Amino acid sequence: MNLSLKNISNIKPNSFSNDSKVKALLGPTNTGKTYYAMDRMLSHRTGIIGFPLRLLARENYDKAVLQLGKSQVALVTGEEKIIPPNAKYFCCTVESMPLERLFAFVAIDEIQLAADPDRGYIFTDRILNARGSEETVFLGAETIKPLLQKILPKCSIEIRPRLSVLSYVGIKKITRLKPRSAVVAFSVPEVYKIAELVRTKKGGAAIVMGALSPRTRNAQVELYQSGQVDYLIATDAIGMGLNMDIDHVAFASDTKFDGNTPRYLTPPEIAQIAGRAGRHSRNGSFGVVEDNIKFDEDTIDQIESHSFSPLKTIWWRNTELDFNSLKKLFSSLEANPPFNFMRKKVGALDTLCLNYLSEIDSIKSKINSKETLSLLWNVCQIPDFSNSLSGMHFNLLEKTFELLLSKGKLDNDWIKSQINRLDNFDGEIDTLLNRISNIRTWTFITNRTKWLDESDYWQNKAKNIEDKLSDELHRRLTQRFVDKRIVILNKTLKEHNNLEAVIRLDGTVFVEGEEVGTLNGFDFIPSLSQGEKAGPILTAARKILPREIERRVRELLMSDNAAFKFNNDASILWQNNKVATLLNGEDIYSPKININNYELLSDEQIKQIELRIGEAVQKNIRDILSESINLEKPVLDYLKVLDKEKQNTDIENEENKEVDDNNSLSGKALGIAYQVYEGLGSAKTVNLSMSVNNLSENDKRNLARLGLRLGIETIYLPNLLKPVPVKLRALLWSVFNQNFPLNALPPDGRVSVIIDPDANHEYYRAIGFVPLGKLALRADIAERLSALIRVEARKGKFKINDTMLSIAGSTKIQMEEVLYDMGYIKAGEEPSNLVDQVPIIIFDRKKKILKTKSKIFNEKIKKSRNNQKNIKSSPKKQNKEKLPDPLSPFAVLKSMKIK
Repeated sequence: MNLSLKNISNIKPNSFSNDSKVKALLGPTNTGKTYYAMDRMLSHRTGIIGFPLRLLARENYDKAVLQLGKSQVALVTGEEKIIPPNAKYFCCTVESMPLERLFAFVAIDEIQLAADPDRGYIFTDRILNARGSEETVFLGAETIKPLLQKILPKCSIEIRPRLSVLSYVGIKKITRLKPRSAVVAFSVPEVYKIAELVRTKKGGAAIVMGALSPRTRNAQVELYQSGQVDYLIATDAIGMGLNMDIDHVAFASDTKFDGNTPRYLTPPEIAQIAGRAGRHSRNGSFGVVEDNIKFDEDTIDQIESHSFSPLKTIWWRNTELDFNSLKKLFSSLEANPPFNFMRKKVGALDTLCLNYLSEIDSIKSKINSKETLSLLWNVCQIPDFSNSLSGMHFNLLEKTFELLLSKGKLDNDWIKSQINRLDNFDGEIDTLLNRISNIRTWTFITNRTKWLDESDYWQNKAKNIEDKLSDELHRRLTQRFVDKRIVILNKTLKEHNNLEAVIRLDGTVFVEGEEVGTLNGFDFIPSLSQGEKAGPILTAARKILPREIERRVRELLMSDNAAFKFNNDASILWQNNKVATLLNGEDIYSPKININNYELLSDEQIKQIELRIGEAVQKNIRDILSESINLEKPVLDYLKVLDKEKQNTDIENEENKEVDDNNSLSGKALGIAYQVYEGLGSAKTVNLSMSVNNLSENDKRNLARLGLRLGIETIYLPNLLKPVPVKLRALLWSVFNQNFPLNALPPDGRVSVIIDPDANHEYYRAIGFVPLGKLALRADIAERLSALIRVEARKGKFKINDTMLSIAGSTKIQMEEVLYDMGYIKAGEEPSNLVDQVPIIIFDRKKKILKTKSKIFNEKIKKSRNNQKNIKSSPKKQNKEKLPDPLSPFAVLKSMKIK
């Protein structure tokens, strides 16, 4: 038996005397053990069952009340005590069992938890000492059988088989899990992350975690059990005491943090959790959600066959404590266990608290009696439900002990101040969880009736706050992780077998009064999470859409051109909805139209919409950029004349030829006009091979009649520098070049902007702005500035003045860079009148290199000799045609094709 004789006194008298009346019912989950124990208890005149969780105690208490009535059943947990005067049957947590009473029947559930490092010693004590006068039943896993036989050789052991089959099905991604599945993770952030994913893909999930209060946990379980959601996301808290309709358990991790370090789950732990799948005679399955989470074949075999290695050790702590002195109390806590397979429990919360408090001088000096030490030990039993073991908990225990020692009771004002601060329902989910942990501690304290004057009042107060916090937490969890509309609508669907849908004028779609999406243009955007539950609801919504789509198509086809708006991202807006996209076409003025792919539109409707939008887009472009587009016509007319006459002479000989049309522009002027057309309304003068100054006065007048302004820096159309044309020019350039600078477009009314690093200079030229330095100036402003600077430069060396800065809307540093780009040079500096200011830069025009008459004469002689030499060496070249400048306007005209 391996019993240590010197520690035999640690076992209470008569503990082994009635071993023949002790029975152990062992087996995996879903074997009906708890049902058997409850049935046996109620068949006796009195009875008590110790459960591992407050949740389980409450669940079975409620069942017994329904069967027998409240007067005969008691509930005793650390935080809740309901003890009617004539109660016969007690449902308790293992820690709170009033074993000083005598019961005919005693049962302890989940006795394999004797191997748990935190609470195991309590279960071991119950195995050793808890006995019913008529019958004792222990419930648990088969892994404890060998040790139980050593402790209780006469104990009758019955092994019960699982009522259903549990099978491993391998990997199933979370998004592919079938309804009635539970996903298990081992950290709160991971639970939240998975729940968010399930809400998005499946409509929602219930949450079960150890940190939840029993009331919140029950509410979340009911959310799942009632079918409002089909998925459960849980920590390993699901592994005990929750009997639900789960078909499959999916593990999102195979490791957990045990309070010290992360470690892999053991096969019995996996089995305890996986065993939640399949209840009664319905089979269940388990698996993993990722490739990197794998259970080895041996582990899978153990779980499927419910055959695990037996427990080698269990935890124990002496319960016969000596309160004659602090030293003797610690010594009794350090007593060795009665069996060599029992491990002595060290570092329990109450012991740690006793160590801490007994070192405080104000407390240590007052421990002068057995009663005082016993009180201190009882105060150390107050649990820390936050599991933080922080200074706040130690302070609470210290204050509680001092008040009880000095006044015999806790001060009402102090209790009020502590409890009222927790009567607050604001904050995030984690904040509510923390408040619930703290109020549960006070629920425990207020159930120590001898510690309070008005125990009933404070019990109700603490319980009321806990319930309200729990309800608010349930609401927040449901709000965050459940699409409530899906829940409501599926309930209606079950009751009426159909759903009524309507669509409002603003496009909002409602099903049974719940908003389920919006019809934006011709695109239905569901606001529900996509998933099995949302399917029937969205089907009902889509039934009413075709009629509205047809109405909208008719409305679009009848809309004015002004109803179609250009958006900066190349989309076409109709009634503020994107209906089409611009793509680059044959030329910059003729983008292609691509109708967005809408599943609700027929092919015929798409063709009609594409034709109508195409017409509107071309009309809007021609209306806004008409002055630029009109520049093309005289050029084309000129080319038709040339083609008709079949001119074979060098195009340079046509330089002064007048075309017999209304504009009477020369070929040179037409070439310039065409380059402005290609530039969407402006062209850089230095890009023209022939100076504007060489144009005839007639050409200048006729170009001006076409709206062109002939500047030094730029030739441009002033009307196309307004905000609307500028936006369209930017859009057409971006579409044609497939380059969309995000922040480059100047705000309406701005005449200068800092050049965006993502936009090249061609972009700014295309919209009628001139890049100078780090600024882009609107063409007309650049011309004004250039004229002002030329006036200053004619006077000689000059400085930047306020008028220049005002016109450009720039700083001095920016203006310096503008001047450098305009071809001016730094001619010197002069000190600033202000202290610590940089010197003022003096500018001047670049000096032209002047050649002397002798140099010019010598160059002409040299050139003449070279020409004679070339003629002698290449006689054939004398008759060769002179090649025109490929960049000249005439070369441009010659290369054009007549449309």
